[in-house]
Amino acid sequence: MQIGVRELRANLAGLVRRAQAGEAIVVTVSGRPAAVLGPVGGGHEVGLDDLVAMGAVRAPRARTGRPDVARTPLPVDTRSDIELRKVR
Repeated sequence: MQIGVRELRANLAGLVRRAQAGEAIVVTVSGRPAAVLGPVGGGHEVGLDDLVAMGAVRAPRARTGRPDVARTPLPVDTRSDIELRKVR
């Protein structure tokens, strides 16, 4: 849910109760996400959808048209620079 600062001021008590119940509320300033109101303690983990809604990140592009890369298992003590030279 996104709300502006004016709506936050007008309905603060109700919004705090909703946040206490576990809902994350994104507060916007001039239409841009500025803060998140949520429950205290690790009750709400921020996921990709939340970050996209806040405007902090852009959603990933679809992975269409990309060929799958064959992955070769390597021993733990392998040097990556040597292996890359073999591939190139």
